[in-house]
Amino acid sequence: MTMNPELSAALDEPVATPRKSRKNNPEKTRENILQEAIVEFVQQGLAGARVDAIAERIHTSKRMIYYYFGSKEQLYVEVLEKLYGDIRTTESRLHLAELAPVDAIRRLVEFTFDHHDRNVDFVRIVCIENIHNAEYVKQSGAIKAMTNTILDSLGVILRRGAEEGVFRAGLEPLDVHLLISSFCFYRVSNRQTFGEIFQIDLSDEAVKQRHRQMVCESVLKYLQA
Repeated sequence: MTMNPELSAALDEPVATPRKSRKNNPEKTRENILQEAIVEFVQQGLAGARVDAIAERIHTSKRMIYYYFGSKEQLYVEVLEKLYGDIRTTESRLHLAELAPVDAIRRLVEFTFDHHDRNVDFVRIVCIENIHNAEYVKQSGAIKAMTNTILDSLGVILRRGAEEGVFRAGLEPLDVHLLISSFCFYRVSNRQTFGEIFQIDLSDEAVKQRHRQMVCESVLKYLQA
């Protein structure tokens, strides 16, 4: 039996297997790397973190991570920028300028308390960076620029409050920012040691609500003294 040459050639060709479409999404890839890098840096610190371990988590290659970030140190800097950026971005959505000064401060304090309580990784990374004497924060102009936005916003609130007679005059935005952050940060950064020494569960909901109210009242009383 003679086979048609064209039919014979078609049968000799491998059957094409349908390929799943893959979309190149650099931003999603970067975000995935950053999320897993946060886990690795929190667990191992900067010195102990391994790019190989990050690559394994997201089923990619070490080479791919270096393609996006250049080095482990640069990846760490961008992790810092992401975590600081998350809190600053959310702060900008609080619409503080639309609120009366007292209400604006209360909302800012409550947000700061809740953010630190829910984002332990942020607190731990900041602790790690302090061990490194802020060496990598110094390399980031973005972090400093982000921080200036909250100080500017806080300054406007304090001035409005002074003009309306609800806050005393002469308050420094940086001092107030430190007052708010210090309590919110400490109760998370020292949760384990403080809890063990004083036998208190700082993650208990009733304790959290008591402390949340306490820091709000403390800050407002300082501003109104």
